[in-house]
Amino acid sequence: MFDTLLIANRGEIACRIIRTCRKLGIRTVAVYSEADRDALHVRLADTAVPIGPAPARESYLRADRIIDAALKTGAQAIHPGYGFLSERLDLIAACEANGIAFIGPSASAIEAMGDKIRSKQIARNAGVPGVPGYDGAEQSPETLKREALRIGLPVMVKASAGGGGKGIRKVEAEVDLDAAIATASREAESAFGDGRLLIEKFVTRPRHVEVQVAGDRRGNIVHLFERDCSVQRSNQKLLEEAPAPNLKPEARAALHGHALKLARAIAYDNLGTVEFLVDAMTQEVFFLEMNTRLQVEHPVTEAITGLDLVEWQIRIAAGETLPRRQDEITCTGHAIEARLTAERAEEGFRPDTGTIALWREPEGVRIDSGVETGSTVSPFYDSMLAKIIAHGPDRDAARRRLADSLDHMTVLGPATIRPFLVDALRQPVFARGEATTLFIGETWPGGWRPSAEDRQSRDALAAAIWLAAVKPTMAGPWGALADFRLLGTAGKPGASHLALTHGEHSKRIKIESLGDVFRVVTQDGATEVSVAVGADPTRWPVLLDGQRLTVDAVRDEAGVSLRWGAFEGRIGIALAVAAEAAAREGSGGAGDAVRATMPGTVAAIHVREGDSVTAGQVVAVLESMKLFIDLKSPAAGIVARVAAKPGMTAAAGELLIALTPG
Repeated sequence: MFDTLLIANRGEIACRIIRTCRKLGIRTVAVYSEADRDALHVRLADTAVPIGPAPARESYLRADRIIDAALKTGAQAIHPGYGFLSERLDLIAACEANGIAFIGPSASAIEAMGDKIRSKQIARNAGVPGVPGYDGAEQSPETLKREALRIGLPVMVKASAGGGGKGIRKVEAEVDLDAAIATASREAESAFGDGRLLIEKFVTRPRHVEVQVAGDRRGNIVHLFERDCSVQRSNQKLLEEAPAPNLKPEARAALHGHALKLARAIAYDNLGTVEFLVDAMTQEVFFLEMNTRLQVEHPVTEAITGLDLVEWQIRIAAGETLPRRQDEITCTGHAIEARLTAERAEEGFRPDTGTIALWREPEGVRIDSGVETGSTVSPFYDSMLAKIIAHGPDRDAARRRLADSLDHMTVLGPATIRPFLVDALRQPVFARGEATTLFIGETWPGGWRPSAEDRQSRDALAAAIWLAAVKPTMAGPWGALADFRLLGTAGKPGASHLALTHGEHSKRIKIESLGDVFRVVTQDGATEVSVAVGADPTRWPVLLDGQRLTVDAVRDEAGVSLRWGAFEGRIGIALAVAAEAAAREGSGGAGDAVRATMPGTVAAIHVREGDSVTAGQVVAVLESMKLFIDLKSPAAGIVARVAAKPGMTAAAGELLIALTPG
């Protein structure tokens, strides 16, 4: 067994690996970029080594720097986690050259399955059926388009070297083929350094089901049952469960048999996952790809088997045999995992960034997290913050437990998809175990929206918490007058006018104060709120219209981050007179412009100064959290100024292109 292990990754998976290493008595070494200097995985490891600037290509994707860190710290093994270098042959070669064990399968297995085109050919030769499609060497756009039309629309255009939802486009109309091929190839080249594509027939009612396999270096190979990962957005998984619900015995047996057959064909020697499409109508099984690494969703398999899969990986890499035979691996109960990402589900799952003002976890479930209160969510890496895993005696018990736990979780700061996950878990289709990969689009055809909220009470509550906390500490000329403005004489209530903002919405309210009791008057009516500050400044006991509640909130001089019913976000708050002065000072009458919708890197600029553009025309592309976002012109006009260039890092809201009407 190894004495010291370096983790070539970050976030929740790095923290997860550290947990197993501690159990095994293995010293851990973390690596970190400049953006992750204060990250949780850095503090949890025994030793941490800096490896470069924030962009992954200059740090976490630098195999040479990973090897240097291992040599400096005496690490005998490197665990790559998933993503980054987990399936990169250059890291394995460097490990072998320096006598360092790689926690993963052999280079030959990774090479065989890492190229989707070659993997499909190997699967066919092994008797594992695949989805009809094109995986030829000729890669011209004309050939790809011709083959897509031959196969018949709809089709999936997919990166050959891809994974994690990158370089994938569904095409239903011929007019969209050219753009889909170009975009998928560009995204694949950026993410994997390989722009080759394959075309697959789109199965009309597909389920995404995968089989966990494990092999050692003595030729032993087993499966650890299957997982259903059908609930996805942009081809990235959001909810995963084990075992897969509503499968016929013959379909389940076919999945296990095909997975073992493929693993044996390539002499697989660590943990891996064989992914399949299952036709929900016929339950036919089609091979998709094999991921030669640990999967994000491995905890649900751990929950139903009682096994530590990271421990299996380490023991296999150390030369040990598989810890159990096939007949010793059993399935108990049901487990469901939710991926909590920093995204705005109501805005098409747009990634969000910022500092986490409050992270409060629920009890009774497993949580694999890489963040905590005070952590920074940057635009440089994947948007996933944590995984919440519930296990129960049956599927419905696990589903209810997971939904309830998410209901009792609070994340203030960057927006998360927590409310969406709760909603999805409680949808009848998911509850019945009938979700396909079309689940989100069919359930919310116009896009997901949060449930209706009591905005009047929400705003009154935020204003009262802000005012109760900020009165003694406000800075500037308005703070100097706070007590005079807010407290009346002779026991009469003093009044103050506040400006509240949330997103693009703003309002003015009047708030009357007498001690700790506030009467808030809004455009919609009046609400009386009593606020008492407890010992924990993030958990507030309140009296709202006679009802006693406890709410999670974090306030500062500029507003309140609040969890209230379905709402979890930030309300900007200022004295109205200060807000009006700031508005007058900042007004400038800017015309139409294209701005960065989030922090990121400018990937492409498609226009030049003087060009005419139409409303909705794509004029730039922004890369953020490993995704490419098309930026469109808000109106027809003339490009007056191009303020950005490819490769430039842009802040959220930063001007990229200025337009004049025309």
